[in-house]
Amino acid sequence: MRKLAFLAPLAVTLAVAATAQAQPVVNVTVGPDLTREIKKLGDRDVDQQISDLQAQVSKALEQAYPGATADLVLTDLKPNRPTFQQVRDTPGLDPIRSVSVGGAAVEGQIVTADGRTLPVRFSYFTPNIADVWGFATWQDAQRAFERLGNQIEQRRF
Repeated sequence: MRKLAFLAPLAVTLAVAATAQAQPVVNVTVGPDLTREIKKLGDRDVDQQISDLQAQVSKALEQAYPGATADLVLTDLKPNRPTFQQVRDTPGLDPIRSVSVGGAAVEGQIVTADGRTLPVRFSYFTPNIADVWGFATWQDAQRAFERLGNQIEQRRF
């Protein structure tokens, strides 16, 4: 039994490596058109949307493509209501009564653990402004990220 004791650290190392490889990596950058809009929308709001996109895609990849890497570009982002930055920069803008068609657009690729490259091109924007009454600031962007995640989980994007 003593002769096999050296295998215990190896088993732990292999288990940790397998777990680490199963965790998806999601890199999100901002496209050039959206980069020009960040100051108007507010850095904090855009950073939060990037984080939410990463979380949704990471969760979906864990289900459908363990060990995958996603390199995504957030190309468009529209709020349903004014952001804090927009309210601060635009006197008279009403954060409650001002509504807009919101959503998001994402492009990029997923590289699966076995090396396949899967292109990603997805967008969702509310088709009708009447549908957005009562929505939070980023409701449709969140809906876009959830729908992208669902399509990844179903392997049909």
